[in-house]
Amino acid sequence: MELKDKILSSYVAFENGVDMNSDIHEIRSKALENFEKLGFPTKKLEAWKYTSLNSILKNDFSIFPDRGRSVELADVKKYFIHDIDAYKVVFIDGKYSSFLSATTHENFDVCLMSSALNKPKYKAVIDKYFNKIAKQDNLTSLNTAFATEGAYIYIPKNIEVQKPIQIINFTTGSEHATMTQPRNLIVVEENSHVQIIERHQSLTSNAVLTNSVTEIYAAKSATVDVYKIQNDDLNASLIDNTYVNQRSNSVASVHTFSFGGNITRNNLNFYQNGEHIDSILKGVTILEGKQHVDHHTLVHHIEPNCESHQDYKGIYDERSTGVFNGKVIVNKEAQKTNAYQKNNNVLVSDRATINAKPQLEIFADDVKCSHGCTIGQLDDNALFYMQQRGIPQKEGKALLMYAFANTVLESVKIPEVKSRITKIIANKLGVNIGFNL
Repeated sequence: MELKDKILSSYVAFENGVDMNSDIHEIRSKALENFEKLGFPTKKLEAWKYTSLNSILKNDFSIFPDRGRSVELADVKKYFIHDIDAYKVVFIDGKYSSFLSATTHENFDVCLMSSALNKPKYKAVIDKYFNKIAKQDNLTSLNTAFATEGAYIYIPKNIEVQKPIQIINFTTGSEHATMTQPRNLIVVEENSHVQIIERHQSLTSNAVLTNSVTEIYAAKSATVDVYKIQNDDLNASLIDNTYVNQRSNSVASVHTFSFGGNITRNNLNFYQNGEHIDSILKGVTILEGKQHVDHHTLVHHIEPNCESHQDYKGIYDERSTGVFNGKVIVNKEAQKTNAYQKNNNVLVSDRATINAKPQLEIFADDVKCSHGCTIGQLDDNALFYMQQRGIPQKEGKALLMYAFANTVLESVKIPEVKSRITKIIANKLGVNIGFNL
């Protein structure tokens, strides 16, 4: 049985475990109908021209995985940013782990989507925000149809959350192949501030497919800082769909660090609904072997006097493949827009591939918009200069690649996250850089 057919036939069993009379279930049912019509994306679609899911979809995924072996803190501690005090929302095979989590209901909520979707105290927020900006495309619709669990974060007005919030999804491999579909909702009200660290991590050698959807709302003068660390095992594939809706004077940034996994697809969409908004999208990708990472970004400038900044760096070795498709849309009313997009790539191997497609659609006439893409190799002259001064070739290459990625790292606002990413990069490059740069 094909995966699509298995999903559709399993929906009846899913319905038996949820409230079929709720408003949310009506949303789920419509989403399933949409997925049934659209199916999984194929390379015939322009947006998926360079990314095929065929090798993943041939696996016989378990749609409702049972939790596998018990997970102790010692087993997973290395995956947390444990240098800092943080709130933690942890899921194991799609189910909440109270043992590993540290949530709060102080003057803001860091808790579970399952609670938010089912308890009356959260109904006003869910009715206003849930599934309001998520696209009704193939994979987002699939996630919506089965939306039950994930992180629910609600920050009321005028609150600065003093500790970062870590959202981590672990997969233990209790099944031959496991599919999970976490759904996150993050609402940051007027003049509030939050930092979020997100990670998906496989603990098994079995195949894993994660289809994640996150909706983020940044109200007037709010600040939202998100860091996605993607360094999974080669048996795991991730489709990450993130939607960000901003209001006037808000600042939202998403840093995406893609180092591990088999196939990774990042769909990152920003919608600017107000003036004096700043949207920041940055990423570092370092791949080897036959890894594949596809970054699809969209920034939609709807109103005037706003800015967006995109900076993606990619380093590709062996037979790895990268895709960058960045789109900026500037509406006719969005005068005085300043939109900047840059994608720079280094091909370490002659067999590595990068497909880049920066796009601007501008309908306003008083704007500053630019986009650029470079694809090249390491500077032989710089490498020779370093070797002349006693730096071995391997370390010299690593230093050049680290310097290449460092413009993105410089904007990371959590020192412990910057340190962790730096160590991952050093490990990925196979050297001890020293970190005194």
